[in-house]
Amino acid sequence: MADVEAAKALSGLLNGVAQKEFYNNSEVTEELLKVQLYPQLQEEDFKALHEKMKGLVKSIATADMDNAQLEAFLTAQTKKQVGRVTTEQAAALSRFWKSQRVRVRESLLAQSRWEPGLRGLSWRVDLQTAASRGGAAHSGPVALMELELGRAGQDSEFVCLEFDEAKVNQVLKKMADIQESIDRIVHRT
Repeated sequence: MADVEAAKALSGLLNGVAQKEFYNNSEVTEELLKVQLYPQLQEEDFKALHEKMKGLVKSIATADMDNAQLEAFLTAQTKKQVGRVTTEQAAALSRFWKSQRVRVRESLLAQSRWEPGLRGLSWRVDLQTAASRGGAAHSGPVALMELELGRAGQDSEFVCLEFDEAKVNQVLKKMADIQESIDRIVHRT
């Protein structure tokens, strides 16, 4: 019975850490977790347990560990000489991560996104006809782009851009430079 209660308390602690660290729930505090889950534990013992679990959960989340990585990580943690994780704690961490991985990952991605984000893009190329130029010099085709930008939970804003052939080539060159930089980083790791 004591093992079941200890497992529930640890599971609650891990969920509390996730609420506070990943889901920005300001109502969950270290004090609340101690009072609700570990009232019998000394303050410094609880603080050490809380910090250890918070560090482990953050390490697991930052690496976005799959099941094999998680198993290897937890095995290594149980074999450490100092600050080792018990098998019960490893099992609780494993259950927690398997149930919360997707939600934690989505939360971390949402927190790291630049705002406003690009929601949509539409474009067209316009050609002027001889009648619409009215004898003016030939100006060539014009590319028109409409960008739909928005923040989560808000209405979109629209930005319209007009490019001549030289500007389109300049934008394409910059995009190629960006792609080369991304490829260098991806292939280096």
